[in-house]
Formats: sequence, structure tokens, C-alpha cells
Amino acid sequence: MSNLLAARLQMAVSLGFHILFAVAGIALPLLMVVAEALWLRTREPVYRLLAQRWARGAAILFAVGAVSGTVLSFELGLLWPHFMKFAGPIIGVGFGLEGFAFFTEAIFLGIYLYGWDRVPGPAHWLAGAIVAFSGALSGVLVVSVNAWMNTPAGFAVGPGGASGPPQDVDPLAALVTPAMISETLHMTLAAYAATGLLVAGIHAALLRRDRSNRFHRKAMAIALAVGGVAAVLQPISGHYAAQVVAVTQKVKLAAMEGQYRTEAWAPLRIGGIPDSGAEETRYALEIPGGLSFLAYNDPRAQVAGLDAVLPGDRPPVPVVHVAFQVMVACGMAMAALAAWAGAVAWRTGRVPDGRWFLPAAIAAAPLGMIAIEAGWTVTEVGRQPWIIREVMRTADAVTPVPGLWASLIGYSSLYVALGVIVAALLGMQFRTSPLTKELAAIDGAATANRKEARS
Repeated sequence: MSNLLAARLQMAVSLGFHILFAVAGIALPLLMVVAEALWLRTREPVYRLLAQRWARGAAILFAVGAVSGTVLSFELGLLWPHFMKFAGPIIGVGFGLEGFAFFTEAIFLGIYLYGWDRVPGPAHWLAGAIVAFSGALSGVLVVSVNAWMNTPAGFAVGPGGASGPPQDVDPLAALVTPAMISETLHMTLAAYAATGLLVAGIHAALLRRDRSNRFHRKAMAIALAVGGVAAVLQPISGHYAAQVVAVTQKVKLAAMEGQYRTEAWAPLRIGGIPDSGAEETRYALEIPGGLSFLAYNDPRAQVAGLDAVLPGDRPPVPVVHVAFQVMVACGMAMAALAAWAGAVAWRTGRVPDGRWFLPAAIAAAPLGMIAIEAGWTVTEVGRQPWIIREVMRTADAVTPVPGLWASLIGYSSLYVALGVIVAALLGMQFRTSPLTKELAAIDGAATANRKEARS
């Protein structure tokens, strides 16, 4: 196994696991904040219990996300030293600001976890809101670094090229690149949609077993509200992101759509299998002019194909195209489920729990995480063979140190172990029997207090 392949596989495994912890850690605090807001407004004990349970989940994900993120930071330096030497002075501000957001999240998460009944309710809720905001900001800042890799800005290449130091560095311009807004918006909505519908699906499964359980009914309602709104907005942000890619990363767009030839009236392809040898995408359903319209709002517009660059500068088209199709299919299914839930709630005024809806919610639970993994595959593989687009090739950035296969095995084992531990810990938060006892105790205490107040 070559060093380059081992390094890329190790980063793929590390990012593939970390992104799941990260997106759940971004979105779960918002669910707990919504639950506590409902408790402060209604004083229904089930909302307080929900906020506490989700806070524990957020703490678990925060801890594991910190560990996996730290490993990634080491991997960047160990596996890609030439990249860090060149890019460090440019993107260091983004990572530094992310560190401030991370510490802010840690401080206020501690206040939130241990501040129940110790600080006033509104102040406690505000601590949770700061946790939710800091987590989202942390994600935005990290994704902004990836946006820089796709659309590098804020520096000039010196006489030595990518092997020499960058010149005229402008950290602010490097932070706010042409792809920054579209990428961060798309990723943030993806985090809320994926986590919200995942949580909704878990509670739908538990509600299906016990339809009288108020805990799971309220939890599913909140998760559907947060995840559903994000899922409906996601296709809009995806369309905007695709238009930015069409302008800034023409080769990536061509790979996403399996577009081998530069042409006007470029078709939008649904499905299909790219054949790079014959330079055509077979078995796809083609909508004439669809890609031109979506990319440039004009069905007659010319779309650059893969023939615009040399074969050595093209990404692996089949991987990118199939991953893009998977991402879009999952996103559309999630948006359809969210629209279904919204329509039922609008018509009946209650959480949908029909014989068809609950199985559909359960089936849709993993789609968001699948879409996120597919989307990051599109982003990273679609940029190849560049680690910094048109500045530094991935092959030139990898470490010359041999034996990376051992590191690949070691880190992969670490992430598998973390995944098993997190799944077990989070699973404990969804057990129904303790919840039934807790709710019964809370309801009994509330009834006793009301009787005492009346007497």
C-alpha cells in the first residue's frame, strides 16, 4: 500500500467517524434548548426531563468529538506536513477562532449540566443557548477551512510555488472565501436535519411500542420540528451551493453530474454510471437543459465538462457522481418526510403517528447521516488530485515517512471503539423503563403540590 493511499484512507476513516459525532454535537444542544424553553413556558415536567436527557447526550458527543477532533489535528501534521507548512500561516486564524468557540461551548455546557436548580431558569436556558450557538459556530469555522481548500484565497504564491512560503497573506480573506457561505450554510442545515430526523426516528420506534408514552411523543415532535425545517430548507441551500460550485469549481460540478463534454443545453442526470474510458454516463435519466438551468438559471447556458482539463487533473468521476446521487436522493426523501409531517400537523394540530408515518420516520432515521457522508465524499474526492485546488497536489503534500498502514490500522481501531462506546452510552439514554418511573414520580410530585396549594 502506497503512502498516499494509506494517508488518504486514514483521513477518510477519521473524518467519516468524526463528522458523525460533530454534527450530532452541533444539533443536539438546540433540541435541549427548545425542550427547556417549552418547560419554562408550560412547566410540563416531561420537557424538563427531555432537556436533561438531551443534555447528557450532548455531553457525551462533546467529549467524544473533542477526542476525535484532537486526533484529526495531529493527523493533519503527521500525514500532510507539506500542506500544513504552506497553509498553516493562512488558515491558522480559522482554527484559532474555532478553539475559542470550543472553549466557550465547554464552559457553558458545564454550567448547563450542573446548574439545574442552582441558577435562575432564564439564565440556565441562556447557558444552553450559548452552548448551541458556540457548537454551530465551531462547525462553521472548521468548514470555512475546507472552503478555503476548495476556493483558496487570501494569499499569493511565491517564486517557489507551493514548496515555498505563501506571500501577501490576508487571514480574513482566507476565512471568507467564495465557497465559505454556501458550504457552511449547507453543512449547518445538514447537521440539524440529519440529527433531528435521526432522533425523531429513534423516538418513533419507541413510540410505536408504547403509543401512550408522552416522553417519546414530545421528543419526536421537537426533533421533527427542528430536523424537518432544516430538511425542507436543505434542497434550497443545495441549489445555491451547486451554483457556487458551477462558478468556482467547474471540474467538480462536471464530476458530480457525470458531464464529460462541454456543451450548452447540458442535461441533468438522475442516476447513471459514469464510464471514464468511453467518457459517457450510461443508464442515466437525462433532463435536457436541466443542468444548464440549475447551474446558471438558463437552459441554454454552456456547462464546462471534464474535457476542459487534462485526464490527470480529473477526480475519480464514478465515485463523485454516485456519492452525489446518494446525497441528493437522501436529502429529497428527508424533505418529503418533513413535508408530510408538517402537513399532518397543520391539518390535525398534533404529532403525526399514523400506521404509515411511524415506519417511514424509522426508515428515514439514518438517511441524514448517509447524506452527510456522501456529501463529504463529493467535497473531498471531487477536489482531487488537489489538496489545495490548483495550488498543491495531494501527492505532493503527503509525508515521506513509510509504514503508514500501521497507523491506518491503529487509528481505525480507535474510531471503531469510540463508535461502539458512543452508541452504547447514547442507547442508555433511550431506555423506556427508567423514563416511565421518572415521569410517574414527577407527575406524582406535581399533583401533590397542586393539592397542597389548594388546601
